[in-house]
Amino acid sequence: MTSTLLRPGVELTEDAAFAGRVRRLARVSSVALGAIVLLAWGNLEVPWFVMAALVAGWCTMPAVLAVSVHRPRSRYLLVVPAGLVSGALLAISVAYLPSDTAAQAGWQLITAGVVMGAMLGMWFWYRMLPVPARLEDPFGQGRMALIRVHIVTVVSGMVLVAVSLLL
Repeated sequence: MTSTLLRPGVELTEDAAFAGRVRRLARVSSVALGAIVLLAWGNLEVPWFVMAALVAGWCTMPAVLAVSVHRPRSRYLLVVPAGLVSGALLAISVAYLPSDTAAQAGWQLITAGVVMGAMLGMWFWYRMLPVPARLEDPFGQGRMALIRVHIVTVVSGMVLVAVSLLL
């Protein structure tokens, strides 16, 4: 008897409805990661390799997503840009935070939100852990609630960082 927790999902298939989400995610990741790179570029004192990881993640995330619309199995390659961006943001949050407390909170929120997004991707798309039936539908309320938390966390952090730069 097969468990409903281990059913394969549509995330790595050519499902047309999910392909639309992937296209949208490619556009959103391009803008959001670009904004994060710009916020970090002239405002943080980080080693070149931290900035290089952010830029490489910004360039490769939308590219892999775009390719994956027609080659869904290439979505496994998303671990590369997700790892680059998550690693760079973790480095910033641990060792390179600015002195302003609002900016510190902002970078930590950005980091938490991006890492959460990477973890959700590994969970839902790669099935690293069983996905409960109530979270199986990629367009269902439960999964959308988790995605909203991810988005609100990242955007809130970006707003805090941007406002701290203006004050």
